[in-house]
Amino acid sequence: MLYIFIAIVLLAAVLIFNATRFKAADSAPRQPEKVEINGERARQNLATLVKYATVSNADYDLTDKAVFAAYREKLKELYPVVVANSEYKELGNTAMLFKIKGRSDKEPAVLMSHYDVVPVVEDRWQHPPFSGEVIDGVLWGRGTLDTKITMVGIMEALEGLLAGGFVPENDIYLSFGGDEEVAGISAPAVVDYLEANGVKPALVLDEGGAVVDGVFPGVDRPIAVIGIGEKGMCEVKFTATSTGGHSSTPPKHTSLGNLAQTIVNLENKPFKAQVTEPVAGLFNKVGPYTPFPLRLVLGNMWLFKGLVCRLASVLGGEINAMMRTTIAATMAQGSKQGNVLPNVSEARVNVRLLNNTSTDRALKYFQSLCAEDVTCEYVIRQEASPYASTESDAWRKVEKATGDTWTDAIVSPYLMIAGSDSRHFSRICRDVYKFSAMHLTKEERGLIHNDNERIPVEKIDKCVEFFHRLIIQL
Repeated sequence: MLYIFIAIVLLAAVLIFNATRFKAADSAPRQPEKVEINGERARQNLATLVKYATVSNADYDLTDKAVFAAYREKLKELYPVVVANSEYKELGNTAMLFKIKGRSDKEPAVLMSHYDVVPVVEDRWQHPPFSGEVIDGVLWGRGTLDTKITMVGIMEALEGLLAGGFVPENDIYLSFGGDEEVAGISAPAVVDYLEANGVKPALVLDEGGAVVDGVFPGVDRPIAVIGIGEKGMCEVKFTATSTGGHSSTPPKHTSLGNLAQTIVNLENKPFKAQVTEPVAGLFNKVGPYTPFPLRLVLGNMWLFKGLVCRLASVLGGEINAMMRTTIAATMAQGSKQGNVLPNVSEARVNVRLLNNTSTDRALKYFQSLCAEDVTCEYVIRQEASPYASTESDAWRKVEKATGDTWTDAIVSPYLMIAGSDSRHFSRICRDVYKFSAMHLTKEERGLIHNDNERIPVEKIDKCVEFFHRLIIQL
């Protein structure tokens, strides 16, 4: 008994020691230099650009090419100093590529955004979606959050810096696509061009994380989450077959029934939760700010990793999605008439893959869960991106610009669970980061791809400030 008691005491001492030494590295308040920006111009220019209904379409022939061309000309008109100090190319269907020459071409950077937007249903909006109206200090319109704002942030910061005689230490490329929302060819075309010309970026930054509140239990400070990778995305078609016939004499299981059983199998046997590199980075950064019981757990992951993985599925939401390959059944179709047994039933499942789950491995798992006479195949398959470093100069530059702009925020890596054009750049760059330079409430995050997209105008200023702070380091 004495030995058991001593073991328990020692274990408790180790746990408490690990929790108490798990201290915040950035507890001292930041005191960055003030940045001067032209906030009024930024607001007016974003309002102007929102008026262009640059809605992309998977079928490029159905895209309003004239609107996209007019947008590109307007952007160049609004930022003449950037245009005068850069080389400009158009690639793919819609990509705009600016090159600002630096003192060196050894460690170039790529700053990204996209100017296409998703469709709208106008009669569901409180204010017209392409009006660019400012009402009570809030700018309304499709693209205000996703992502014309970051394009304006980049261009505004550069316009001011270049007008003042700034020359970057290294070449800076601006890559703006117009078909990101439909996974188009423009971003890959830019990567092909850069690769063919021997350009190996030291840093790429695109949309992704943001400064957020209330997403981590017990943490009352904002967290600036910077994506160091993004999940793979697949669409799987499940097909069930049967002989069909009249619904008055049904078999024990119709093709639709077998298909439904397969979906239930998928939902009841999800992929296991894992503490991946981005999740471990998030826990390490945020853990010191949590209440002591949670800090005890996060400071001793060697013991509590299994518990944390089990809690992920209970808590659900974004943390759960960061910790496992997820599946979501999104579409299904059986017979076209209520009294006819379907010969063929189909369902579509959207899959978001962790970095260590390949599409081949996932498909084998899905096949193992298929009910009788059900098969599956990929319609779309895209592997997860590799992880960027959190120890490199590139990370430190993004981290510093973020922390100096939102001085009360905890800056942390995370895993982006959606997709972006930047995934293509992993082919030519290790350090590809995903961060949308905005402090967004839960309500504002819910407006992305939704009705009534809008942003308070003061958040436009902070976006410009962030890119100013980043660009002077490049």
